[in-house]
Parts: sequence; structure tokens; C-alpha cells
Amino acid sequence: MSFRSRKNGENVLPFPGRRALAAAPETLLPPLLPVLIVLHQESSTPGRVGNALRALGHTLDIRRPRFGDPLPATLDLHAGAVIFGGPMSANDSDEYVRREIDWIEIALREQRPFLGVCLGAQMLAKQLGAPVAPHPQGRTQIGYYPIRPTQAGQAVCPNWPDQVYHWHREGFALPAGAELLAEGDDFPVQAFQSGHAFGFQFHPDVTYAMMHRWTTRCETMDLPGARAPHSHFADRAVHDVAERAWLQQFIAGWLKRMPMSIMSEAAE
Repeated sequence: MSFRSRKNGENVLPFPGRRALAAAPETLLPPLLPVLIVLHQESSTPGRVGNALRALGHTLDIRRPRFGDPLPATLDLHAGAVIFGGPMSANDSDEYVRREIDWIEIALREQRPFLGVCLGAQMLAKQLGAPVAPHPQGRTQIGYYPIRPTQAGQAVCPNWPDQVYHWHREGFALPAGAELLAEGDDFPVQAFQSGHAFGFQFHPDVTYAMMHRWTTRCETMDLPGARAPHSHFADRAVHDVAERAWLQQFIAGWLKRMPMSIMSEAAE
């Protein structure tokens, strides 16, 4: 048996019929479009929603209209948009609040995936013509509270958690033509859908670090209905795994929603 020698002196045993394999060309997929993120405070982050989006390969286009950032005239260059919460009200007369509510019409008209979280959901409800108001008896939801998904909610995303994290003093009515996805007690409308737009009264975005900041810096912990700070962490230990898994499943399905015009073009 003979050996074939390489130039560098290494001996290589030749195998019958062996051919040099050409390196397969890399298949380059087009980059995913970024997701527009609207935040309301300098220290705010997209939290767990942002983590879920990054895990799917999306970059985040973070804007803070409150501090002068413009909002895009179209969502053609974005995979979707999320407006998060904040201490302000959708009923405030501040220019940036009015501008954000008006801007949501673009996402609705273009049938792009839109998600409103807490204040963002209240802005969506207001854009759709529903009233936003405090609880009649002044109650709040600050901490974990039970929600009940509807049949429509289970169809959109199964495996809803039994309790989710809240931090709000105002709620909203179900907009005309919208589908109720989850309901609660003191604030009956907890999640709804209108086309490709979704509104969550609760906060699936809150990370452990965010919960620490909120419970130590906010002065609303003694309002009617609010849970004591220690219960936030005790309840998180029970409910957080289910809420996190549900959110990841929802975000993946939410981003797959496309305008009917794009779906028609893809089918041709």
C-alpha cells in the first residue's frame, strides 16, 4: 500500500473514488426588519418583550417621542410596533401623548403587527374610540391578579397564565368591533384584538430587575387594591414561568401576521 505525500511532508492515505469536496456557498438570508419600540421614560426598557424579539433575530428601533424622537410615516421598514407603558395617562393633553394615539392609525391602516402594553393598550383603545378611565371606586391593579382567557384568546395563543403582572390605575372599555381575548374582575377588559393590533392591560414585559425598580421607586403601593411589595416577588415565583412561556409563544405568532395585500402578493 502506497502513500501520497503532501507538500508539507504529511502523508495522506488515498481512498478509492475520493474526490475533493468544494466548499458549499453560504446561503445568506435577508436580515429581518427591526421592530419599532416606543418608550415613555429615559430609563425605560422593552424588558422581556425586547428579549423575545431579539431571540427571534429582530433588532429594536427604540424611540421616545416624549423626548423629541419622531415616529415613522409608515411601517414599511418595520416588522411591527410596540408601545409600552408609563406613568402618564392616555387622557393627558401632552402633545406627545396625542401624537402617539394619532400615529397608531398608521399601524391599523397598514395592517401591521401592533402591540400596546398597559398605557399602549389604553392608547390603542382610545384610537379605536373606546373610553379610558379610572376604576369607579378608585381601585388599582399593582401586582399579580387573575385573568380569564376567552375562547378567542385561546385560539390566538393557548396556555395563558392564571395570573399576570399589573401596574395601572386606569382601564378601558372594549372598542367597537374588537375581540375580547382575556377578562378580569376590577378591570374587565384585560386583552383584546382588532385586526393585527393587540392591547394588553397587564405587563408581561416586566423582568425581575424592573420589578425591583418599580416596587422601590414608586409611591402608589398603598392605593386601594394594590398588593404589598413582598407579594410581588412571592407571586412571581409561582406565576412567572407560565407568563414568560406564554409571552414568547405570543410574540412569535404576532410577528407572523401580515397585511392582506402582502399575503396576496406572496400567493401570486
